[in-house]
Amino acid sequence: MGRIKSALEIALEKTETVKSDKSTIGQFDAKQRGKKLANAFLAGEISSLESEIHKADRENRASLRQGMFDVLIAQVTLPAAEGDQKRIEAAGKGLEAVIADGRFAPLFSQFLQIISRYTGEIRRFDESIRVQYEPRLRQKEEELSRRLGTQVTLDPFQDPEFTTAYNKNLSALRDNYQTVVDQLREQAGLLYRQEI
Repeated sequence: MGRIKSALEIALEKTETVKSDKSTIGQFDAKQRGKKLANAFLAGEISSLESEIHKADRENRASLRQGMFDVLIAQVTLPAAEGDQKRIEAAGKGLEAVIADGRFAPLFSQFLQIISRYTGEIRRFDESIRVQYEPRLRQKEEELSRRLGTQVTLDPFQDPEFTTAYNKNLSALRDNYQTVVDQLREQAGLLYRQEI
């Protein structure tokens, strides 16, 4: 009768031929370090990615830059809150260091102008839809106040009709600007790959 092998023995047999490649491990570690450095840069913990890139050994420099690029390009989005603009600007400065192609800086500068226009349009959209919906909201407040016998104040987002119209129009506005984000990411990727 044959001997039954343990799971450990079977696993060891299957991995006997697998040898660790030091260069692959070094590249993986460099990529992870690049990601950490990019996050530290975004958090303001380090001031220069260029110096970090130059400190890295030549055989792992590309992997380090790839890790940085992956983290920074993910930060290039449409701003959803007030503080997002600063995060996007920091990501752009980091990308300038990682890409190291003079064509990226003016491209990103134009992108920031478009993002600024986007935040202005979002503000104007929010104000105009609230003003436009105000009479309808007051009418609903008066109707509810009459029915309940007490003064009722509604937030526009408590009304499903307002929320539906708001989200539909906001989504259309975002879609228009999302193409700009996608184009910048694509251009950054092309410029980055040319550097490698």
